[in-house]
Amino acid sequence: MKHLILYAAGLMFGIGISMSGMGNPAKVLNFFDIAGTWDPSLIFVMGGALVVTFIGYRLVLRRPAPAFDISFHLPKSSVIDARLIGGSAVFGIGWGVTGFCPGGALPVVSTGAPSVLVFMAALIAGQLIARALIQSAATRNPGTAGPTV
Repeated sequence: MKHLILYAAGLMFGIGISMSGMGNPAKVLNFFDIAGTWDPSLIFVMGGALVVTFIGYRLVLRRPAPAFDISFHLPKSSVIDARLIGGSAVFGIGWGVTGFCPGGALPVVSTGAPSVLVFMAALIAGQLIARALIQSAATRNPGTAGPTV
């Protein structure tokens, strides 16, 4: 049952990304082109997601535990540090250059388009490099590198 619900949630997400056009990197890049062919539709997609998430969290977190786990896995830190800012900047630059973010790229992978396949390969490589850098920093300075990714 758990896998069926996970599948349905992923399918709903993929359909939403596809219907909204957010799997099309040109549409996303047009959002960032404020002085040119600006397309504000990404604001509405993000706004809709924010409203649903806000309501969903309020309802779900009233439960003692999630339906398929023993506890909720929420962030334990609210510190805004260099790692968070740096990671956000790299993510934003990658999104702005390619027009893909991981969530929007996943439904498009099935098309086999070379651009999304290159993006996903770079995404995985970036995650592996980040993990190696974090582990290396933890080895050099135990207790200061933070959690592993």
